[in-house]
Amino acid sequence: MIRTLTLALGAGLIMAGTAFAAEPIEGTWKRPNGTLIKYAGSGGKFCGTVLTGEYKGKSIGCMEGAGASYTGSVNKLDEGKTYKGKATVSGNTLGLAGCVMGGLICKTENLVRQ
Repeated sequence: MIRTLTLALGAGLIMAGTAFAAEPIEGTWKRPNGTLIKYAGSGGKFCGTVLTGEYKGKSIGCMEGAGASYTGSVNKLDEGKTYKGKATVSGNTLGLAGCVMGGLICKTENLVRQ
């Protein structure tokens, strides 16, 4: 009886851990220029903050989604402009894109998980 209860409790904890796992976009990412960006959030909305460099502490925009695909906005801090954005996560790579013309033309930058 005790063994059955222990196994059931252990299985429940494993499933609960899976349910509370972080979304793939969450974490610290390194841009090609060396700048670190951190995505954090909850409830399906994840915002990026610059951790190093000239724009430290500034927001680079927020994304909504889950799994490998997110949409939202991307702030191009050196231009002072905000673009329609999308992000895809594949392993340790975050493809972050800013788009114009309804998403027809996008410029993508690949960031690496730290």
